[in-house]
Amino acid sequence: MAAFSTVDDVRERLAATGYLAGESIATTAFLADRLEKPLLVEGPAGVGKTELAKAVAVATGAELVRLQCYEGLDEARALYEWNYKKQLLRIQASRDDSAWDQVHDDVFGEDFLLDRPLLAAIRRAEPTVLLIDEVDKADLEMEGLLLEVLSDFQVSIPELGTITAVRRPFVVLTSNASRELSEALKRRCLYLHMDYPTPQREREIVLARVPQAAERLAEQVVRTVTALRGLELRKAPSIAETIDWARTLVALDRDELDSETVRGTLGVVLKNVADQERAVEALSLG
Repeated sequence: MAAFSTVDDVRERLAATGYLAGESIATTAFLADRLEKPLLVEGPAGVGKTELAKAVAVATGAELVRLQCYEGLDEARALYEWNYKKQLLRIQASRDDSAWDQVHDDVFGEDFLLDRPLLAAIRRAEPTVLLIDEVDKADLEMEGLLLEVLSDFQVSIPELGTITAVRRPFVVLTSNASRELSEALKRRCLYLHMDYPTPQREREIVLARVPQAAERLAEQVVRTVTALRGLELRKAPSIAETIDWARTLVALDRDELDSETVRGTLGVVLKNVADQERAVEALSLG
């Protein structure tokens, strides 16, 4: 059953959670829901890719199931594994060798299966948002595992057979584009590229998330962050850090972002010493 009725419905309900979605984001999210296709969101770190999945979950009243990808992630951490300790106890508790066939069937039954995020999302009958975060950090073998899940929304377990989704989750995959994803994976998804918002949109985001901030202060924060992103930094400020900076200034009772305040609070948006030094020089804060 579709969670959203129209593109405008997506925009309005995401906005109610504090996530201001532009036309392309709202349209693609609507189509992912209506067509029941996974949504691959690619772009720089900190542009709101993960937050989109969280906002969809809140807006639709769904449970968020998150799989954080990393190098070396395997099936046992992503899909399922057997509870070996419990299996061993069951085997030790059975002293009748003639009953081994029964014991074998028991220890590879549902009671001994540990659901990991992919299987947990597939098996849920309630509305679910499955977030596969930073999929570009996973190995190519992990992409192969995702293909079966994202193609037919089913999981094959040799001892139990094929488990098919009772209710398809809303799937969001995020990628920072640190490597090229396989064409097979991309074919199974709708694609959305996200970049940093325009200054006007980011100002609206700041005011929505930090309503205590004055409009002038929000404008100054966004203007400064935009200037910082134009520098060659190791890590450009994310939207979340822009919001944190505005909250910091409100907590300090600042109604204006002057040079002294920027120097004193620069660590909120730049977490690298070299980046801070470059910013101080570029913004003439010395």
